[in-house]
This record gives sequence, structure tokens and C-alpha cells, in this order.
Amino acid sequence: MVRIAVIDDYQGVARDYADWDSLPEGTVIDFYHDNLKDRDALIERLKGYDVIQLMRERTSFPADLLDALPNLKMLSGTGGSYQNTIDIDHCTERGIVLTRSRGSGGSVEELTWGLILGLTKKLREEDRATREGKWQTMVSPTLAGRRLGVIGLGRLGSRVAQVGKVFNMELIAWSPWLTDDRAAEHGAQRVGREELFSTAYVITIHLPLTPESAGLVTAGDLAMMRPDAYLINTSRGPIVDESALVNALREGRIAGAGLDVFDVEPLPHDHPFLSLPNTLLTPHIGFVTEEGYRNFYGDALDNIKAFLAGEPTMVMNPEALEKRG
Repeated sequence: MVRIAVIDDYQGVARDYADWDSLPEGTVIDFYHDNLKDRDALIERLKGYDVIQLMRERTSFPADLLDALPNLKMLSGTGGSYQNTIDIDHCTERGIVLTRSRGSGGSVEELTWGLILGLTKKLREEDRATREGKWQTMVSPTLAGRRLGVIGLGRLGSRVAQVGKVFNMELIAWSPWLTDDRAAEHGAQRVGREELFSTAYVITIHLPLTPESAGLVTAGDLAMMRPDAYLINTSRGPIVDESALVNALREGRIAGAGLDVFDVEPLPHDHPFLSLPNTLLTPHIGFVTEEGYRNFYGDALDNIKAFLAGEPTMVMNPEALEKRG
């Protein structure tokens, strides 16, 4: 009998996005909707499972946790970036197969603009005021002619920049790895770090989290920002010095921040971001779409079936198959 744990199903929807009943007869599958931070509790929950179905990077699997799960044979991933959360080399040594899925086809760029517009157009404040019987309580600026500073002009950053062009914003971009040609390709001007932080009205981050990008946006960078400027982060929380951002927001040194990602997720109930009036917060939903979940869980189910049939697919560490014999 094969036992499968589907973990971190926050919204309780994993069952709906794949035909789990099509697994071989006798397969036991359990769905867990919380996110266990306590290591002992996590081990107690997972130690009897042969396959663990992940949702992105919500739970980390370092070597010591892998060693505490003696029955584990497969980690079925959704998406394909686990370098920061799974000890892939140790999986391989243990003969634990790690698979991936297609991408989410997510809407990070859509959410980014939702946060930008929500903050700059004062949508939350005007919604609240209207419900209270008030009318036209605030005045917001136009975006046309203002500077949009994009940190990272890859697939997502370039899409965000294109929308900025539609709004007739002036596009500037910076990252330690950006070239003039790449910036020009997307209609942006590559500028230095200081110019981006000191002159942009909206700064939006679009870099993957790597050892090089962790802590990239520092207290010094935030100190250079204009007092009427906004910071948007839909990439990864640790790219920004979170404590420095809290201080800048608390002291009113920047106008606000739109955040979908945080150092610790889910966001702790006592986190200072929650009490700051100049934040617009979403719970890491840039990748959460119906289409993305169908990709994630549909591919994951296919991968599990293939693994159980002895013909694994979409394997990230094929050397693990040799360890398994």
C-alpha cells in the first residue's frame, strides 16, 4: 500500500484540481491544509508516507528532515525551483526522487499592477470611505510621466515594464546583472542603483531569490527613496531588508509598500506590517491561479502515477533513480 501526503493545501483545493481517484487501487492519500513549523510535529505527521506532494516552497526539506522520514521515496513538486528549500543532493544520496511540474502560468505581473494601482490610486481608502457614506476623500496622482523603476528585467519584470509604457511612465531599470542592451530591448533606460532608488516614484522587484540577491535591497537603498515613493515586492521577501522596510514605513520615510511575499510565510499574526496603514498586503498569491493549479496538480498526479509504474517523469535528480536500483 502506497501512502501519499498532500501538504500545505492552504485553500483546501488540491483535491479539485486533479483526478486523485485515478491513482492505483489501495493508494491512501491524505490532504493537509495547514503549514507545520514545528519540526517534531512535521516529522510525526509525515514519517509514514512514501510520497509527499508539495506546493511550491511552502515547506523546506533539509537533510535532517529527510533523514527523519524513513519511508519517503518521492517528493512530488509543483513548479521547478527548490534550490533554496530542498537539499536536492541529499535526496539523491537517499534515493528520493524529486519531480517538478510545468510553471504556474501565473499572474505575478497582474498582481504587481494591482498593488501599484491599489496604493497610488488609494483604492482601499476610497472603498472604505465610500462604505462609510463619504465621497471623494483623497486626491491621487496620475502615473503618466512618473518614473517606474524595475529591479530585474527578466520574463516578469519586462512584462511589468510593458504595462508601465502603456501608462506612459518613464521606464528605468537596474540590477547588478542588467546590461544596456537588455534594458533597451524593453524600452527602459539602465541607470545606476542610486539613481533608481532616489528618483523612481514606483520601484518594483522582479528577481529570483538566490544567495546573490538575498538582502539586495538594503536600508541604505530605502533611505535614498523619495518620501512619496512606493516599493512593490512580488518576488521573494528576503530580497529586501525587512526590518529596514518596517522602519521606513513606520517613520513615513516612504509613502508605502505593496507586498505579496515575506521573510516568514504565512505572515505571523503579530507582524508589524499588519498594523502599518501604508502597506497593501496579499498572501503570496502572485502564482495562485486556476490555470496554474491545474498545471501544478495535474502534472504532479501524472508524475506520481509514472513513478508508481516504474517509469518516472519530470525528474529533477535522475541520479536518485540509480541509487534506488
